[in-house]
Amino acid sequence: MPTTFFGWIHLLLEEYGSLFLQGAGTTMFIAVVGTTAGFAIGLLVAILRTIPLKPSTPHWQQRLVQGLKTVLSVYIEVFRGTPMIVQAMVVYYGALQYLRLDIPALSAAFLVVSVNTGAYMAEIVRGGILSVDKGQKEAATAVGLTHWQSMTSVILPQAVRSILPAVGNEFVVNIKDSSVLNVISVTEVYFMSKSAAGTYLKYFEVFFITAVIYFVLTFTTTRLLRLIEKKMSGKDSYTIYGSQSDPNAQIVFTREDR
Repeated sequence: MPTTFFGWIHLLLEEYGSLFLQGAGTTMFIAVVGTTAGFAIGLLVAILRTIPLKPSTPHWQQRLVQGLKTVLSVYIEVFRGTPMIVQAMVVYYGALQYLRLDIPALSAAFLVVSVNTGAYMAEIVRGGILSVDKGQKEAATAVGLTHWQSMTSVILPQAVRSILPAVGNEFVVNIKDSSVLNVISVTEVYFMSKSAAGTYLKYFEVFFITAVIYFVLTFTTTRLLRLIEKKMSGKDSYTIYGSQSDPNAQIVFTREDR
């Protein structure tokens, strides 16, 4: 048996390296699916919560919209106000006990992460929508676009670019928070680490490896997201060519000028 710290690290990687890789793959799969689905949920919820109510709107429509907004507000408060680990237990075991549905652990994980992320994304997207100049919405309405059309064609493209750092942060959070899903036996990194640690009772060495895996996943993801943000931001400078008075004129416009 090894007698040094790095000796145990080498042995554990030799024997359980495949388990660590499998757990890392499951963790990233859950984070990608959950964040993507949660972002879609957040977009839909934010659009519905920003439906304008005009004095000319029929009374029954006003009551319907108000009722919908209340339900969505409750959804957001409940899922933002309770831990994901509790939500996982409620969904997984509650479905089995009261609905007689034996949901696969991975499917329950996707559901919990998606719905939980959707609650946070809804507020992030709503903040992004409110940050867009009101004149954009007014102009869209003036040309005859509906609320849905103005959101999808005018407001959201601008809002999404401004909230991309927050969306990326949610992705990173989901990579780390997926560890709580071990309570419903999802075979992510933390679950695999517990299995490996129990053999030799080398918890420090095993979870040192686990910490490195999480760091590599989050660090790589953060750098990729920064590249995407930079790509979406466009070039650092722009050249505007010509005018009616001087077609050959050129004006260089930089970010600092905005």
